[in-house]
Amino acid sequence: MNDTPGWASPGSAPSDGQEPGPSGPAEPHDRPGTADSAGQAGTDAQDQGVKWSKEQPPAGQWSAPTGPASPNQTPPPPPPGPGWGARPPGGSGGPGGQGGYGGYGPPGGWGGAWGGPPPAAKPGVIPLRPLGVGEILDGAVSTMRTYWRTVLGISLTVAVVTQVAVVLLRGFALDDNATADTLSDPSASLGEVTRAMGDTMVNSAVIFLISLIGTITATALLTTVTSRAVLGKPVAIGEAWRDARPQVLKLFGLIFLLILITFGIIFGGMLPGILVAVSGAGAAGAALAVLGGLGAGVVALWLMIRFSLASPALMLEKQSIVKSMSRSVKLVRGSWWRIFGIQLLATVIANIVASIVVIPFTFIGAALGGDGIVGFLQSGGHVGWTFLIISGIGSVIGSMITFPITAGVTVLLYIDQRIRREALDLDLARAAGVQGYGAGTGSGS
Repeated sequence: MNDTPGWASPGSAPSDGQEPGPSGPAEPHDRPGTADSAGQAGTDAQDQGVKWSKEQPPAGQWSAPTGPASPNQTPPPPPPGPGWGARPPGGSGGPGGQGGYGGYGPPGGWGGAWGGPPPAAKPGVIPLRPLGVGEILDGAVSTMRTYWRTVLGISLTVAVVTQVAVVLLRGFALDDNATADTLSDPSASLGEVTRAMGDTMVNSAVIFLISLIGTITATALLTTVTSRAVLGKPVAIGEAWRDARPQVLKLFGLIFLLILITFGIIFGGMLPGILVAVSGAGAAGAALAVLGGLGAGVVALWLMIRFSLASPALMLEKQSIVKSMSRSVKLVRGSWWRIFGIQLLATVIANIVASIVVIPFTFIGAALGGDGIVGFLQSGGHVGWTFLIISGIGSVIGSMITFPITAGVTVLLYIDQRIRREALDLDLARAAGVQGYGAGTGSGS
């Protein structure tokens, strides 16, 4: 049996599942007989092991005496139920009957008698043991709910600064309306369309870069908050910044390196098709470029999941960029699909919740923009200051939701993988001040 970190082994038990104790019936102290003297009675007592009557009750079914009990006699205990004993209150391994390792077998089996492992220590937002999907998501939400002043303060500050920069750039520098007019004009020349598409790509890249800077900053600060929340220790915004500041530049370098790797792989996959198209075979080259891009995208996704735990490794272990990427590969090895599924689920949930907030603000901004929603759609998405400000407010609220969830899930996944592989729960328990945690227990996956 592989013991989970910090949980006790069930110990030795009879392999056949039988209750320990004497295998035969207990010998009665007084046997009725026909002896006439004390000597004969002594002889019977010595030979009683071989002179039992054949009409004895079956083993294990002695009944309590029916005669009157003496005043000082302790009444016999009730007969045991099936198995080795009853399950203790709480049922499963976790508190209140909840947990990822509850049960350990149906009632009546060895698990019902032993009662399962002791509850894992929970000094903070998660129990100190391997986590399930629901516990990781709940831990991220619990961090936001328990330390809402710090979490929402960080998310609100970063989101406001990011959106103000985006709104000002879109209003003054990035001419989205001219680009939209060119792309919607059927009489536009090929050169005009090409320039408009290039301007759109540049505008999108600038907005993406600003949003990325905000996301990295929020992730750096929220990583510290989540790691302290696991120990049940609050952290102020200033303290989180002081702890994260030495690693922020490295985190920027890590994120930009991962982006370059992603685009490099995709461009490398599309390059043969591009070369074929340039040589004259346009249709074949386009098809080859699409297929190469799809294949390279799969490879890039596989690599990004392998490097997805590099950010918390860099922030919490104070590692370099390369070492944090190596640590992520080591922690993800053998759990790629699980980590991919959890991160995908967290991203989908966070974006659905954010969209519920952002979409109404977008429609309100379009309705109050002058021409109404119909005019906004017919104009090809012309934006004015009213639309930019109102939609920006919705984006701020949406970022306040997505930042804590995505950052929290990534940090908790990192902690979960280290608990499974490196018994990190023992170190976390000591850091949280849990007395006697892990004594006599083993950790493993």
